[in-house]
Amino acid sequence: MWKIPLFDTAFDGKELEAAQRVIRSGWLTMGEVTRRFERLFAELIGVKYAFAVSSGTAALHLANLVLDIGKGDEVICPSLTFVAGANSIVYTGAIPVFAGITALDDLNLSPEDVEAKITARTKAIQTLHYAGHPSDMDRIMDIARRYGLRVIEDCAHAPGAGHNGKKCGAIGDIGCFSFFSNKNMTTAEGGMMTTNSEELARKIRLIRSHGMTSLTLDRHEGRASTYDVVKLGFNYRIDEIRSAIGLVQLEKLKESNERRKALTKIYRARLKAFSEVSVPFEKERGGPSHHIFPVLLASHVDREGFMAFLKDRGVQTSIHYPPIHQFKFYERNFECEKTSLRLTEEAGEKEITLPLYPSMKMEDVHYVCDVISKYFEQRGSLS
Repeated sequence: MWKIPLFDTAFDGKELEAAQRVIRSGWLTMGEVTRRFERLFAELIGVKYAFAVSSGTAALHLANLVLDIGKGDEVICPSLTFVAGANSIVYTGAIPVFAGITALDDLNLSPEDVEAKITARTKAIQTLHYAGHPSDMDRIMDIARRYGLRVIEDCAHAPGAGHNGKKCGAIGDIGCFSFFSNKNMTTAEGGMMTTNSEELARKIRLIRSHGMTSLTLDRHEGRASTYDVVKLGFNYRIDEIRSAIGLVQLEKLKESNERRKALTKIYRARLKAFSEVSVPFEKERGGPSHHIFPVLLASHVDREGFMAFLKDRGVQTSIHYPPIHQFKFYERNFECEKTSLRLTEEAGEKEITLPLYPSMKMEDVHYVCDVISKYFEQRGSLS
């Protein structure tokens, strides 16, 4: 259907071979392959501990749980993100408090609005590195220190991204990564948690697997013969097949991110020709991972018509994101109809995501831009 899809997986025979090796081994549940995946990921991020989990959402949920966030607590979070971020807070019984973006050219969480939303019930800040561009972590961490708050980094867009000499996921208390199929590295489903805290690592290890004191692999290898359950936990384990795929993807990550950066550079150069299109993050903070390529359309441009025009010519687009505070569930249950986030809402109305993935060719980017040019040429001739 698509001449140029929104994203494409960067798989080759290496992922297939890795998965087959696990299947032939006969050990499919979380084991030595996962341990290696965790160790190498921790080295990449520059943290002491990394834990592979079943999804990015599981990572976010566990992060809230191990920080003892619960009923009546408030967690300040972005509205311009995927709903999993807010949902992970609600799962614990806590209340998501939505803060706005910094500006239309910086779609990350606004430190000023974060500080303005702090109350006596605030327990943590959850920030997203939008599109792989690091949040202003210096200011967010300063706010957290001054008010005694914990910080969860949603790094779903940011594997390999860095800020002031540290990788995203090594700055806050916990980093949460997603390996969903459209991410910079994928295991189809899956995620990772990173931390430098021994205490938090102990809690994550326990709660990830039913609160059990030993794992199936421990008993298989003779390190334990039984187990106790000492805390309410979840089945948020990853399996060996996905970990094997993750190891291959991890090897490709640096090169893939560099390719995304090169494609983004072409987009930016071409799109400067259109006054109706603005590209956020002109001034990059740190080293982005360039997960997606978001643009904002001018107010007078019909977004649905624009997307339909590209679709008719084989170019897939999307929206990142409809603001969470405008979803019916959050309006009904958290009085979000009273929430006013002007810049977030404006970005939510104007944003379009253009295709970006490592196997995309330079001429594909030019094709997308040529289609955009034709759209505005035709609208100009009709006006």
